[in-house]
Amino acid sequence: MDISFFDSPLGLALIIIAQCGMVITFVMVSLLFLVYGDRKIWAAVQMRRGPNVVGVFGLLQTVADALKYVVKEVVIPAGADRAVFLMAPMASFVLAMIAWAVIPFNDRWVLADLNVAILYVLAISSLEVYGVIMGGWASNSKYPFLGSLRSAAQMISYEVSIGFIIIGVILSTGSLNFGQIVAAQDTGYGLFGWYWLPHLPMVFLFFISCLAETNRPPFDLPEAESELVAGYQVEYSSTPFLLFMAGEYIAIFLMCALTSLLFFGGWLSPIPGLPDGALWMVGKMAFFFFLFAMVKAIVPRYRYDQLMRLGWKVFLPMSLAWVVIVAFLAKFEVLGGFWARWTIGG
Repeated sequence: MDISFFDSPLGLALIIIAQCGMVITFVMVSLLFLVYGDRKIWAAVQMRRGPNVVGVFGLLQTVADALKYVVKEVVIPAGADRAVFLMAPMASFVLAMIAWAVIPFNDRWVLADLNVAILYVLAISSLEVYGVIMGGWASNSKYPFLGSLRSAAQMISYEVSIGFIIIGVILSTGSLNFGQIVAAQDTGYGLFGWYWLPHLPMVFLFFISCLAETNRPPFDLPEAESELVAGYQVEYSSTPFLLFMAGEYIAIFLMCALTSLLFFGGWLSPIPGLPDGALWMVGKMAFFFFLFAMVKAIVPRYRYDQLMRLGWKVFLPMSLAWVVIVAFLAKFEVLGGFWARWTIGG
C-alpha cells in the first residue's frame, strides 16, 4: 500500500478508528478482569472462594455473566419514559468510555494529546451523573429517583474537592497536560521524585474523593440496597443494567489512571535505572484498583449525612487551604522548587 495513503483524509480516519479500537479493547478487556478481581478480593477477605467454576480459576465468570445479561429480556416499567429509560445507561457507558481519549499510557501513547486534558476529564466526569439522573427519573419510581438525587448531590460535593486538589498539581507543573505532569515528576530520584511526596496530604483526600465520585463503598449511597432497594438502577435488567455496571467500573478504572498520572509518575519507573514504560502505568492502575476493592471489602457504609458533612466541612476547606499553601510554596520556590517543577524543567 502506498504510504501516502495514510496522509490522506481516509487514511487518517482509519488510523484514528484503529487507535480508538485499541483503547476501547484495552478498557473492555481490563473490565472483565477488574470485575473478576473485585469479586475475588472481596471473597478472600470474607474467607470464601469467589468465582471458581467458569473457566480456569473462574476467569471466564465475568464473560458468562455478561452473556447472561445480554440474552435476558429487557423489561421496561409500564409508567416509565421509554426513550429516556433506554438512553440513561447508554449515556453512562459512553461518557465513561470517551474520557479515556486523553489518558496517556506511555510517552505520546495517547489518543488525543490535549493541552487542557484535565479540563476535558473533569467536564466528562461531571456529565456522567446525567446518566444516573436520567435513569432514576425515567423509571417513574420513588426509590430510583431518590437514588439519582443522592448521586447528583454526592458528585457535586466531591468534584469540588477533587478540582481543588488537582489545581495544586497544576500549580506545581504549570500545565494541564497529563504528559507534562508526568514529565515534571521525572526527577531522577525514582518514586521519591513523584508528586505523592510534595502533595502527600492531598493523595489521601483524592483517593477518598474518587471513591465518592464513583459511588464505591463506603460511599455507595445512591444504590444502597438496605435503604433504596438498589437505588437508581432498581428497575433495570438485562443489557441496560449491564451498561450501568460497565460504566461504573470504567469510571473507577479511570480514577485509578488519574491517581497514577497525577501523583505516582504514570509510566515512570519507581527505581532509577529501570526503563520506563506502559507496563508501569498499567501496574499502578491495577494496584489502585486493588485498594478500591479492599476498601469495599473492609469499610462499613457511611450514613448520607456523614458523607455530605465530610465533603463540605472537611474535604472542601482542606483542599482549598492546600491550594493557597502550594501557591505560596511554588511562588517562593521553597526547598529549591520542590513544589515548583515548572522552574526546574517540568
